[in-house]
Amino acid sequence: MATAFMNSNQPDDLDGMSLPGWVYHDPDFFKVEMERVIRPSWQIVCHLSDVPKAGDWHGLEYLGENVIVIRGDDGAVRAFHNVCRHRASRLVDGSYGCAKKLVCPYHGWAYEKDGRLTGVPGKADYTSLDMSKLGLIPVECETWRGFIFVRLESQGPSVAEMMAPYEAMVAPYRFEEMTAFGRVTLRHRTVNWKNVADNYSDGLHIPVAHPGLTRLFGRSYGVEASAHVDRMWGDLVERPSNNPSERAYQALLPRVDHLPEDRQRHWLYFKLWPNVAFDIYPDQVDFMQFIPLTATTTMIREIAYCLPDDRREMKAARYLNWRINRQVNAEDTVLITRVQQGMESTSYLPGPLGDSEVCLRAFASKLRHLIPEACGNTPPASYAPARSEKR
Repeated sequence: MATAFMNSNQPDDLDGMSLPGWVYHDPDFFKVEMERVIRPSWQIVCHLSDVPKAGDWHGLEYLGENVIVIRGDDGAVRAFHNVCRHRASRLVDGSYGCAKKLVCPYHGWAYEKDGRLTGVPGKADYTSLDMSKLGLIPVECETWRGFIFVRLESQGPSVAEMMAPYEAMVAPYRFEEMTAFGRVTLRHRTVNWKNVADNYSDGLHIPVAHPGLTRLFGRSYGVEASAHVDRMWGDLVERPSNNPSERAYQALLPRVDHLPEDRQRHWLYFKLWPNVAFDIYPDQVDFMQFIPLTATTTMIREIAYCLPDDRREMKAARYLNWRINRQVNAEDTVLITRVQQGMESTSYLPGPLGDSEVCLRAFASKLRHLIPEACGNTPPASYAPARSEKR
């Protein structure tokens, strides 16, 4: 298995050690990491093709916030908190829709697609109302290669800056031209979000726990950690698999003319710090994010996108891709559940990470840098009162 570490972080006295088990289930630590890690991080909402017309919107709910991205009359895509400035009612319900105006269902306050407040029933009743100061609260928004991201706090690099080392690598896939293939699926898991993130970037478990991927990749699976992104990859072997779905995928996957020769049979994975991932195949691309719900529950949100291709072989390959990865996901669910159970044991102390486990080492170092309390094998004393009160 190939490994590489491109950019070292600041010196970490605990480099080479896992995070302690308590940070995977402690409710007080969870609150701290939501503020220091998740709020300032980019979260993917949808693709530009999901909001093609003025008024089209998509929403994302996380950390108790509900954010919508909406296409304006000027063609621009903006993001706002889905909260009326009058009495805090949600403006729209659901995960997507289309609106000429965003009208509050409570008192009828109306907002334009660019967030401006333009309608207030009984306006004369508000003697000092300044509508120009009561537009929707904006959320930082970035579009990277067609995918729309938001973040609740402006801190750290842009998505484009995070992915800059890999721009030449992803450019041939033509993400900007893709459209949704299927629908967003939500999968709840009774594990800490870091458990899912760790597993995604863990290369050593592939030959042990994923026989299907091992049959497909042989020994070609590799991992690499850069400053803000983990990269994983594998090349399909020529030898036919003894699994029907895998063997059919190997045989039916057609040539994709816009991809270089070395990408025709190449599976590529990126995880953007801390919880957004792209699975990139010759036939499609999936995004996946691990949304923290509580200290011990996570929602995995994902959807596939692809370019138009009516070839029967491509349609079959995309179906087979889903079947193959459905099995991988089932295997991973068992693994992360077992790890979560172990992390909640008082017997677990941070275990060693091998030199090849570059992604796990980088993730642990970043978290310790942002939250120094994660350096301790037990929760700090300051967490104890809150924990006692909960009992």
